[in-house]
Amino acid sequence: MAAFLGAVVPLLGPAPAPAAEAADAIAHVGGPAVGSSTRPPLPDGDWLWPVEGSRSVVEPFRAPAHAYGAGHRGVDIAAAGDLRAPADGVVAFAGAVVDRPLLTIDHGNGLVTTFEPATSTLTPGSPVHRGDVVAHLAAGGHAPPGSLHLGVRWNGVYVNPMLLFGDVPRAVLLPCGSDGC
Repeated sequence: MAAFLGAVVPLLGPAPAPAAEAADAIAHVGGPAVGSSTRPPLPDGDWLWPVEGSRSVVEPFRAPAHAYGAGHRGVDIAAAGDLRAPADGVVAFAGAVVDRPLLTIDHGNGLVTTFEPATSTLTPGSPVHRGDVVAHLAAGGHAPPGSLHLGVRWNGVYVNPMLLFGDVPRAVLLPCGSDGC
């Protein structure tokens, strides 16, 4: 049996990247893995916020402790009506997965976005441009009603979508004053 498995394993192709590498990238909240100089290739300009109105995050990205751990692999944002392409790309999928209508756009360079719940008349292979209306907010999925779940994968690993929208304020620790903290 071992000889048989030894003969079959090479036919399966190269081994996937170790789970520890993916978990390290995920655990770093969408940034580069600790000690790594790699990061998602950013577009020429900031990505366009996919909904009209103010940027209102209902549920933030929460990185899991490991590749199969609990977390929130995207952001839920307040939304209504039309959904816009955040950057140029090509529709990779439009349809339902189980009971969830969604749209996935491949932006190249390993970046893929998924909108859920979203209905679209576009078909796989359709080119989209930054700002194009690509879908309409629907009902269903895990996001609260009136919100859009936006997920971003970079080379198959979920990253924090907020890193791509620019103008994300950094946390600044201020010293305590004489009247306490």
